[in-house]
Amino acid sequence: MRRVVVYADAQAVADATGARLGLLISDAVATRGVAHVVLTGGTVGTELLRSLASSPLATLIDWMSVHVWWGDERFVPAGDPDRNELQAQHALLSSVPLPEEHIHRMGSADAFSSAEAAAVSYFAEILGQDSPEWDVVLVGLGPDGHVASLFPSHPGFTSSGMGSHVIAVHDSPKPPSTRVSLTIASINRAREVWVVAAGEAKSDVVSRSLAGDTQLPGAAVAGTEKTLWLIDAAASTAI
Repeated sequence: MRRVVVYADAQAVADATGARLGLLISDAVATRGVAHVVLTGGTVGTELLRSLASSPLATLIDWMSVHVWWGDERFVPAGDPDRNELQAQHALLSSVPLPEEHIHRMGSADAFSSAEAAAVSYFAEILGQDSPEWDVVLVGLGPDGHVASLFPSHPGFTSSGMGSHVIAVHDSPKPPSTRVSLTIASINRAREVWVVAAGEAKSDVVSRSLAGDTQLPGAAVAGTEKTLWLIDAAASTAI
């Protein structure tokens, strides 16, 4: 069952989701001794990390027991402003005592010869951590209904590779054109999946995804325990 929570605007989505994330991390560490969190990029995805960084909740988290992963990454050189991990670094990671070895970055174009090689490496890193069951996967929703770097009618969504964990994505409809992404199967191993979306431009695909439109990647994501749609009022107008 999907649960939909509607907030007043995009900033409210970011602030509330940042607070939820802080609590989830604290609870996971207290319950299981470790937290594995998969982050997303995008405006709201980055802003929620910034909100958590400035929250008192951030000081209560045992960051030494937290592992951070990404649902997708742009296959560009390290340091490129398009990289999701760089945005997360500025918004949150540089301000908390998170061990560097617990930050699991997807490979960059200056470190790997191809997106396929970067995908192989990330899959190996997942296996090296005993294929953790993600505590939460955060995904944004594009105006076309894409999540991570899985786009409607695109091979990355309609087929999978790397043991249904990590794939290279070419000819992305949204630049940069080459990316690395978790697959739907990997995302759906998470205990919780949170979809964040804001703005009236997202209202149609929010409605279609919630209705189960099989053409949309947004309709395909689901946590094993909980699936949350955290949206603003503008994105909810077609529900």
